[in-house]
Amino acid sequence: MNNSILLIILFNYLRKVLETKGSGVRLEKLLIAGIVISVAFIAAAASLPEARPYVKWSAHALMLFMITVIIAQKQFKPARLFMYALMPLALIDFISDITEKATPVFYRDWENYFDIAAIFSLVWLVAMMIINSRQRKAMLKEKEKLLQAEKEARQAEEMKLLLEKQVAERTVELVRQKVELEKALVELKAAQLQLIQNEKMASLGELTAGIAHEIQNPLNFVNNFSEINKELLAEMNEAIVKGDYEEAMALAADITSNQDKINFHGKRADGIVKGMLQHSRASTGQKELTDINALCDEYLRLSYHGLRAKDKTFNAKFELVADSQIGKINVVPQDLGRVILNLINNAFYAVSERKKQQDPGYEPTVTVITSGTGSNITIKVSDNGPGIPKEIIDKIFQPFFTTKPTGQGTGLGLSLSYDIVKAHGGELKVETLTVAAQDAKKQEGTTFIIVLPV
Repeated sequence: MNNSILLIILFNYLRKVLETKGSGVRLEKLLIAGIVISVAFIAAAASLPEARPYVKWSAHALMLFMITVIIAQKQFKPARLFMYALMPLALIDFISDITEKATPVFYRDWENYFDIAAIFSLVWLVAMMIINSRQRKAMLKEKEKLLQAEKEARQAEEMKLLLEKQVAERTVELVRQKVELEKALVELKAAQLQLIQNEKMASLGELTAGIAHEIQNPLNFVNNFSEINKELLAEMNEAIVKGDYEEAMALAADITSNQDKINFHGKRADGIVKGMLQHSRASTGQKELTDINALCDEYLRLSYHGLRAKDKTFNAKFELVADSQIGKINVVPQDLGRVILNLINNAFYAVSERKKQQDPGYEPTVTVITSGTGSNITIKVSDNGPGIPKEIIDKIFQPFFTTKPTGQGTGLGLSLSYDIVKAHGGELKVETLTVAAQDAKKQEGTTFIIVLPV
């Protein structure tokens, strides 16, 4: 039975050291068959006493065969050290059984010595297994180091290819953005023509110069950073050729940073164009999440620069006091944008008219304030213009009513704004401010208030 157990240990070790486990190759099948046969030897010896001699000598024969094969065959070279450790115990067991069979008297006299030799052989086997295990671990570590070195070499090559690919992609992206910006300018001009023909949106015709002013800044940033990136890409190519990947990575980081700035300002210009296009199109009535603060900021600046383009002498203070907590709400952005634009245009028109009266110390001021109360969002558009007389304040939301000279207004702006706010379930109202008590009849300043449900 001893040799049967040793055979099981041997076959399992061979599967481990030759790495055949789970491979399904012919050698793996043979080794599993050897394990099965060894287990069968043990089972037969335990259950059939009369078969023990046959089992014992069959196990010896198989062990001697395995020793011969392992020593003779090159493919078993990794297992030879273990085989040398196992041989003493296997041979002592074999010699002991032959001696017991051939000369029983001699065997009985030397049985204790055979047992001691078997014990020393077992200790030798265990020691060699420990040494062999440590050697295998050291070899595996060395193998891992080699594999890691190969992996790092592959990663360096992949990084080089990736950097080259990124250079090509950045170049293509810069060209694409330039084409898109040029296309956006063409679309902007086309949108301007469409807006001028739209009577309800006639106020947008005044924003042409304001939009051009607003879009020029991001375009300048895009052009400047594009030129810088071209120089960085050239330096990056040189670093890659020289194999200086750290420098290449640093340049790639600079290019990425510049690219982010190009994207930011490109999206800024794109947002201006899209905002104007969206504003000019007929409303679909589809509500979507809209940043009210961004909408107010956009039209406040565009309206001011539009008025400045018409009258170079005009200057006014304008300010957005935004509540950052209100977030986004569901509205029809084209419609609400028209309301905000109309109210801001009217506010700048009011302070412009009062400025013409040359009041001493007068500073034209337009303020847009956003705030939230939990269930509602409020947008206030205030000016310190001449105000609205009380006798006509009840008429300002009527269609075709206007206080502007003939040809400067259709009288539809506030009427349409009122209807749009009502359609959103909100309210549009107006407040008029008074000046000092000594002239209480005179009005100074107007505030339009939009209240929208969240």
